[in-house]
This record gives sequence, structure tokens and C-alpha cells, in this order.
Amino acid sequence: MKEALLTVSFGTAVEQARQADICAVERSVARALPHLPAYQAYTSPTIRRILARRGIDMPGFVPALEQLAQEGAERVYVLPTHVLPGYEYDDLLEAAGQMRPRFALLRMALPLLGDTWGVRTLAQILCDRFPRREGQAVVLLGHGTEHPGNLVYPALQGVLDWLGRADILIGTVEGWPQAEDVLEQLRRQDCRRVLLAPLMLVAGTHAAEDMAGPEPESWKNRLEAGGYEVTPVFEGLGRLPQVQEMYVHRLKTLVEADHVL
Repeated sequence: MKEALLTVSFGTAVEQARQADICAVERSVARALPHLPAYQAYTSPTIRRILARRGIDMPGFVPALEQLAQEGAERVYVLPTHVLPGYEYDDLLEAAGQMRPRFALLRMALPLLGDTWGVRTLAQILCDRFPRREGQAVVLLGHGTEHPGNLVYPALQGVLDWLGRADILIGTVEGWPQAEDVLEQLRRQDCRRVLLAPLMLVAGTHAAEDMAGPEPESWKNRLEAGGYEVTPVFEGLGRLPQVQEMYVHRLKTLVEADHVL
């Protein structure tokens, strides 16, 4: 039967970040299972419209599945690049369930932090990526959500604490912990320097604006107002080879799994 891999992302309009983070993950998983024809989709209509104006035709999730069905694909493995199991991932599950009758087999992988393995593995990667420096803390900024999936952020913080890295603090743009919570934790540490980096697949608009933008409410400015010397790092998780390997693991687990969506 004809098989296919469909990697689905939210997307980004920042082309450099798209190439460095999203496309890097897509290339990595395609290399890992070269026998699977690889396809891509973005869930954000706004991002797809922006890319279309640049001559980049990127389908949505359901249209991509419909196209695969029309081309005769019978076994489809869907790899979301989403970091947490939030509203976006729920929508993917619902859409995949509706499309399930069109295929002999349709499987959906967990998001990056979709289980204990993902949280523990990423925590160790972050520890290795940001070695301890005297007088310095690391603040990692996730997207955040009102969805219960936001629990992965305090869970990740808990694992970092278990690993003895209380100097690495997790915050979110739209969830919890918020900036006030992170500032309170920083006051308890003997540090004056802060390394500020995105805890997101892509170092895109959120990194440029919410994390380190010129507005007073950006995390960089709020930290500086608190008396800290802040160094922003504009690198998404997707460009890290170790994180790419996590997605490869998700895909291989998916292909080998007995559970069918």
C-alpha cells in the first residue's frame, strides 16, 4: 500500500526562522525514514496567505490529507511539530478523526511534550544547551495557553529542578507561569544576568516582539526594569539536532505503533 508522511506545523512568516526551525525538522524526519514520501502542511491560515504572496504554496491540514487521498495514499503518518497538547493539537485530532475513513491507516504522533518521556528528554537537552554560569539565570519563554496542556510548563520546570537546575526558569506569553512569577523566582537567586531564549519550535514573531521587542511589556524590558542585564537568544528549538531527534523518535514510534487513530 502507498504510504506517506505528513508533517504539520502552525507555521511562521519569518522566513529565516521557518528555514532554520520548521524546515530543519522536516528534513530531519524525512532523512530518518526515506521510504516515506514526505509532505508538509501549516495550520495557520494567516501564515499560509503570507507565504502564498511570496510564491510558497502551503496547504492546510485537511486539504493536505484530501490531496493525499486523491493521490492514492492508503497509509498516512501525521507528525505534528507542536510543542504541547493544546487547542491546536485537539483540532488536528478532530480533523484526522473525520478524515480517517478515507485511508486504510491514519496515525497521529504525540506533540513534542505529549508525555513524560518528552518532558524529561527536553529538560536534559535544555540543561546541556545552557550550561550553568555563576551569576546568570536562564529564562525560557513558551507560548502558553488556557488549555490544560499548559501543565507541561510547570512539569518541565519540575524536572529541571530535579536535575539541579533551578537557575533555568520557564515562563509563558499567554499561560502560566507569567512574568511576575518568573521575576519573583529570580529575586530568590544570586544573579544579575539573564539569558532570555524562546521555548518554542520557532524563533519567530513571539521571540521578536513578546520576548525581546521594544514595547515596555516585552519580557526583555520587564527583566531589565527589574535590574537584570538581559541577553536575548533568537534560536528556536527546531534547529537543535537533539530536538530534531526527538521528532524522529516520535515518528518511528508512530510507524511502529499498533494503535490506530
